[in-house]
Amino acid sequence: MKIEQIYTGCIAQAAYYIENNGEAAIFDPLREVQPYLDRAQKDNAKIKYIFETHFHADFVSGHIDLAKKSGGEIVYGPTAAPEFEAIIATDNQEFKVGNYTIKAIHTPGHTLESTCYLLTDENGKQHGIITGDTLFIGDVGRPDLAQALVEELTQQKLASYLFDSLRNKIMPLSDDLIVYPSHGAGSACGKNMSKETTDTLGNQKRTNYALRADMTKEEFTKELLDGLGLPPAYFPQNVLMNIKGYESLDTVIQNSNIALSPAAFEAVANQGDVVILDVRHEDEYVQSHIPNSIFIGIQGNFAPWVGSMLRDVNQKLLLVIPEGREEEAITRLSRVGFDHVLGYLKGGIASWKTAGFETDSINSITPETFATALTPDSIVVDARKPGEFEAEHVENAINIPLDTINENFQSVPKDTVFFLHCAGGYRSVIMASILKSRGIHNLINIEKGMSGIKKTTVNCTHFVCPSTKK
Repeated sequence: MKIEQIYTGCIAQAAYYIENNGEAAIFDPLREVQPYLDRAQKDNAKIKYIFETHFHADFVSGHIDLAKKSGGEIVYGPTAAPEFEAIIATDNQEFKVGNYTIKAIHTPGHTLESTCYLLTDENGKQHGIITGDTLFIGDVGRPDLAQALVEELTQQKLASYLFDSLRNKIMPLSDDLIVYPSHGAGSACGKNMSKETTDTLGNQKRTNYALRADMTKEEFTKELLDGLGLPPAYFPQNVLMNIKGYESLDTVIQNSNIALSPAAFEAVANQGDVVILDVRHEDEYVQSHIPNSIFIGIQGNFAPWVGSMLRDVNQKLLLVIPEGREEEAITRLSRVGFDHVLGYLKGGIASWKTAGFETDSINSITPETFATALTPDSIVVDARKPGEFEAEHVENAINIPLDTINENFQSVPKDTVFFLHCAGGYRSVIMASILKSRGIHNLINIEKGMSGIKKTTVNCTHFVCPSTKK
């Protein structure tokens, strides 16, 4: 069967392309749709359907733009109520793409409308199943996203639905089916996803904790919800954009890809309610940046961190961008619904300095300097996730995960100099920029984070505390 996974690592998302006999279908497309149009054109195929597994929370789908540009029909599963033209499939309804058959299997749980698509080839052999966020490799979809929009849909109720969907709809299928999920490791749509992006259903039945044959519904619910943190604040906004529709990406790029001189840039920034977002490498930001700007580097998990830190997709943005990456940054922001970029600084930080405007920097030291300076009285803030912290950490460090800084701002030392680090140096600079924008300047960033700390020539056992240490 001709099926291609189109994986976008920075948001850990998988779209799918299938083609047979001159007809094609796309599953869960990203906002930028030209690659799908180009792929179909390469096969001299017409896109017949755009299948959506559910209303996505972690990204804005390209279903509307793709339908307009390709003429394909959008398909959702039962109970979906989009505010645009779409086919709402019934449970077990079949669709033909060339000689392939695609069966919609309603699997509520992650969301009410969640639907998987069973793929059968031209010879009538069941090949695989596109599972969306119902079943991942090593995990299943979190059941707490829909309740942000429908209060009575508790996570316990949705977990119960998901248990039934998995047991009654997915697990009875053939073990040799290939599972094609919508996300891999790094996505906030689950908590235990594998770095692998496909697997056989049989292997998932053997290895995925949520598919244990002897598991009760109560056990399933408890294990699924255990350790499940709050979803990022921008998720419900992305869901609404996917339900209601959105502005064309072409229009967003046209309105946002505007070069501003330093004077014009400052004038727009002073209009109020505008965030200056610096997307350069953290090493460049540390050395010199516009005061009160927020750093989130384009080289990392850029868009999800923007969504998690800035929260409101309607936030107006001004960008400081490496030359030549302007459209890339705007496009990646649009993937999570941030469509209100007002322009970017022409000539970058160098032109800002040349124009005589003020810059700021972050006090940053090497891991070796940190190891020498560390004393029993030192305060160390660790910006990593709880699991990373529990595995190993600087002795007596305070764990304030980056994605919780808005809720835990009061836990940050205000009157004493403290050291700040993460795993490799990216997240700590994001946190440092947020703290400095709020008036907290008494921090010292540790370059290269824990990876650098562990490589110092100082005896690391004096200050690195593995979880096994008693």
